[in-house]
Amino acid sequence: MKRLLYSLFIIILIAAIGCKGKGPGKKDTGTATAISTVADTGFTGIKKMMSGQYVVSEITFKNGVRDGLMKTFYQGGQVRTTFWYENGLKQDSARWYYEAGQLFRTTPFKNDTVDGIQKQFYRNGKIRAKIGWSKGMRTPFMQEFDANGKLMGGYPEIVVNVKDQYVSNGTFRIDLELSDKSKYAMFYLGEFTDGRFDTTRCKLLTKDTGTAGIVLKKSGTPGPNYISVIASIRTPHLNRYLESKRIELPYSDLK
Repeated sequence: MKRLLYSLFIIILIAAIGCKGKGPGKKDTGTATAISTVADTGFTGIKKMMSGQYVVSEITFKNGVRDGLMKTFYQGGQVRTTFWYENGLKQDSARWYYEAGQLFRTTPFKNDTVDGIQKQFYRNGKIRAKIGWSKGMRTPFMQEFDANGKLMGGYPEIVVNVKDQYVSNGTFRIDLELSDKSKYAMFYLGEFTDGRFDTTRCKLLTKDTGTAGIVLKKSGTPGPNYISVIASIRTPHLNRYLESKRIELPYSDLK
């Protein structure tokens, strides 16, 4: 029970770390307490955060702002994560570790934003996955590897089925599914923006059902001659593979 509570506390702490903020005037909250009694404003040095008798994290400050190495720890004292801060912003590669000490994941940061190739590793040190990020958003690039280092493939494709009732009732229905019938996929209406998956510009159709339907209607006014869809597919490694498809429309006024 203690280990469960401790793990929950660590998850909450890491989530809080991910929020932007330079720290001055903000006091630590929750069950953790700081060993140092010096106020954040103007503090320079390393502050240790405790949960009972356990060290939860060590945070380096300069003039009250996170600047330098930050570590979080497992209950047994092993390093769980490391982050590098410069003037309050995450920079360089953040690192996550297995409890036994092996590197699990590295995530590149530029000015507090994920940007670059995120990497995952097996416990034996071999690469597990490479995932592309740009300005805090996913890119289509992803490679996954098996435990022997072989590049994996065979990801499902988007399958399109249409029901054309344009003449009879002015509708054109598009049904989407995956070629392997997987249920672990989210479908979006939209396309990549400058090579990035910007979910604010795409419309979520379904969440992990493996199917989606789009009904377009005759409008009588000119419209685009195609639509684009994106499938975010959960892989056996529990990553998200992004597959896109452009669907040509046979009528010029569907909306």
